[in-house]
Amino acid sequence: MNKYVKYGIIGILTLGILYAMVHFLKKNSTPTELYKTESLEKKDIVNKVIVTGKVIPEDEINIKPQITGIIDRILMDEGAKVNAGDLIAVIKVVPNEQALYQAKGRVSNAELALNNAKIEYDRNKTLYDKGVVSNQDFINQKLTFEQAEQELKNARADYQIIRKGSIGGSTAANTDIRATVSGTILEIPVKEGDQVIQSNNFNDGTTIATIADMTKMIFEGEVDEAEVGKLNVGMPLSISLGALEKNKFDAKLKFIAPKGTETEGAVQFKIEGDLVVNDSTYVRAGYSANASIVLEEKKDVLTLKEALLQFDKDTEKPFVEIEVAENEFERRDLELGVSDGIDVEVVSGLEEDAKIKVWNKLEKKDESED
Repeated sequence: MNKYVKYGIIGILTLGILYAMVHFLKKNSTPTELYKTESLEKKDIVNKVIVTGKVIPEDEINIKPQITGIIDRILMDEGAKVNAGDLIAVIKVVPNEQALYQAKGRVSNAELALNNAKIEYDRNKTLYDKGVVSNQDFINQKLTFEQAEQELKNARADYQIIRKGSIGGSTAANTDIRATVSGTILEIPVKEGDQVIQSNNFNDGTTIATIADMTKMIFEGEVDEAEVGKLNVGMPLSISLGALEKNKFDAKLKFIAPKGTETEGAVQFKIEGDLVVNDSTYVRAGYSANASIVLEEKKDVLTLKEALLQFDKDTEKPFVEIEVAENEFERRDLELGVSDGIDVEVVSGLEEDAKIKVWNKLEKKDESED
């Protein structure tokens, strides 16, 4: 073999070995994993709770009949505005046969008693005029006659009420269902021909109509037990309605239930807030709504994303790792403030220019693949 060829082969092998050694050393001296970093930001932090619920009238009045019968006429529609005393419906009485028979018998007995009292009165008056009967005896007989007259009037009135539902000529007949307050008719759950039951001590009675003042609305919702302890009566609420997305309404928290109710394993507490309704906006009863309640707020403070936080296994205190050199990080314990669930206020532990380690690894490409 020619010595020049031999030296050429040896040179090529030597260069190959050197290249392999350099590549190996370079590969082993380069970190295989890199981490992204993020910086702190100055912003406003608002800690608030969102409560779901609905908007309802402050007071809803149920109009019920004072007599049992059948709906003869309905004179109002749902949504109509009424004043106290306006006629809503008329009931046709279907009298109880036994009660009607008893009332008729009472009238007959009262007529007999009155006829007898009149005879006695006329006889005693004649004797009194002749001076035979004393003044006291005549007064007693006159009283008996007048009582018999009144008893007949009462019996006839009871008979008329049972038969027709009211006394003829009465201005406030039991058969007339009238509004007891001014407002808007929200619901008329009955229709003409329906049988209704009177309201009494033993029965709530049939609701003829529901009336409410639509200018006095409240927000009603439920708060989880983890949040209710942070609320206080008088806190401002910002109400947004599903049906009126562009409108925001102010309210004030006026009621927090002292007792919670368990719903699907979680304890919920009822809250209410007075809603300020604009004259230009018509809010219907039952609109679904969300109430935003600000618990704590900080302006222009140093913040970081909560996703960057780590927690000590023993102390459970928060910390982060900050970059001190290329791909080198140090732990820094933190004191945190207000959080909105995404960002959290950094009270102490970090400088404003700190670069914080993000826990998503980047694989650095091997140079041999370039």
